[in-house]
Amino acid sequence: MRIWSLHPRYLDRQGLVACWRETLLAQAVLAGRTTGYVNHPQLQRFRSAPDPLEAVGAYLHAIAVEAEVRGYRFDRERIDRRDARGEEMLSVTTGQLAAEWSHLTAKLTVRNPDVLALWETVTVPDPHPLFHVLEGPIASWERATPTG
Repeated sequence: MRIWSLHPRYLDRQGLVACWRETLLAQAVLAGRTTGYVNHPQLQRFRSAPDPLEAVGAYLHAIAVEAEVRGYRFDRERIDRRDARGEEMLSVTTGQLAAEWSHLTAKLTVRNPDVLALWETVTVPDPHPLFHVLEGPIASWERATPTG
């Protein structure tokens, strides 16, 4: 499961679709509708929110908006809290953003160099609208091996 802290604009088609599906799974876990993935480390940040389902709903909303910008139609009816529009509800560290940026660019190098080329001048990526950025190291829940 990869729920990116990066702005969804940076994701290629495969990444955007995977992020949508994986975040829907996270929503199901947080809502108690599935027994799988209940201990997944990336859920820690949503569980730390005052209202985890509102936070994940806001996250999904931003993914759906990006999909719409690209001409895709993600079924917003699948978002439990469709009215959630929270921005900067959660924090992400500079170290986590840098690690995710490195992870994503490594994936795009192999999977979609054309999309990577769109972002070649980006050195500090924007976060997903749900997050505000704080100085700090990679998150304790991060399991991906940083590259680069």
